[in-house]
Amino acid sequence: MSEELSPRVDTTENTYIDLGADTLEGYAIAKTSRQLAREAIGDKTPEDRIRQRCSVAVGDFTMADLMRFEHDPITAGVAAIRDGAPIYTDIRMVQVGILKRGHTCTVECALDYGADIAAAKEITRTSAGFCALGETLSGSIVVIGNAPSALLSICKMIEEGIVPALVIGTPVGFVNAAESKELLRTMPVPSVSNFGTRGGTPIAVASMNEIITISLK
Repeated sequence: MSEELSPRVDTTENTYIDLGADTLEGYAIAKTSRQLAREAIGDKTPEDRIRQRCSVAVGDFTMADLMRFEHDPITAGVAAIRDGAPIYTDIRMVQVGILKRGHTCTVECALDYGADIAAAKEITRTSAGFCALGETLSGSIVVIGNAPSALLSICKMIEEGIVPALVIGTPVGFVNAAESKELLRTMPVPSVSNFGTRGGTPIAVASMNEIITISLK
């Protein structure tokens, strides 16, 4: 593989590489996609890199204008990744999509916790899983791409004293998705979210993976 396509070179400007690509064709596609996104969105800040990657993930450059960043989430996320903080996701699709290369963080899913709480309280499995994790979430990275109920639970836990290092909250849908993200943006923790009902796994995974890529510098 050529030096230009190496994932260990500078990840900005013309050398940008998607660490998820592992063939020459994959790297070439990633490089071209990022170049188009840079031209359409701009490339002045780390936040622009998140906007670029999220736009590429959904094939729509208008996604860039919907992204929101509170309390310097990229700096916080990079520090947490370099410290090996655990990453907790709402669903397995998000868990599978997050890069496992370039860091030592474990990537776990809330669905593996709290089944008894879900049954007893008749709440969603994702909400129950995060409730079961409790204090474990302090200092962790929380990535929610699909479950507004889980994001609302995380916000409540933050109000009660849980302090994640970073929350990426981009749930999609017409029931509490926009509202849960609005609430997240009022929380005193670093967060990445998006405005409105759009969102989902591609946005959550793209945000997390770009922060992982940034952490390699």
